[in-house]
Amino acid sequence: MVELIAVTTTKTGLHVRCELDPRAYPKGIKVSDAEMYTLNIEGNAFHPEWNYIIALRVRPETTLTIE
Repeated sequence: MVELIAVTTTKTGLHVRCELDPRAYPKGIKVSDAEMYTLNIEGNAFHPEWNYIIALRVRPETTLTIE
């Protein structure tokens, strides 16, 4: 599968880089509804449960006052 993904290109010139991550990750980690709510997730119109973007959270601007 990694090789299949790694050779993906588009007509507009996109080239995909892919490599296997051999590390082990813990299973069964639960994410609360409150934690999910804080994520900046945008679902695609086509199967948003599979196709989505997780973008950086936008932090409010902070003001530094120097006296």
